[in-house]
Amino acid sequence: MDRIALILVIVGALNWLLVGLFKFDLVATIFGGQTSFLSRIIYVLVGLSGIWSISFLNRGRRSA
Repeated sequence: MDRIALILVIVGALNWLLVGLFKFDLVATIFGGQTSFLSRIIYVLVGLSGIWSISFLNRGRRSA
């Protein structure tokens, strides 16, 4: 699950990089527009992966 979440977070970050630099939304281009069902599913999965990835911040820390 962690690996899938990380991959989706990276996809989302790269998509935002393209949006910021070139005003090009790769997810929307591939899946038929920002409001298409498939694009919305990808956006939701990326968002949920970001929330899941918050747990990575506390992993590996020792409690004192």
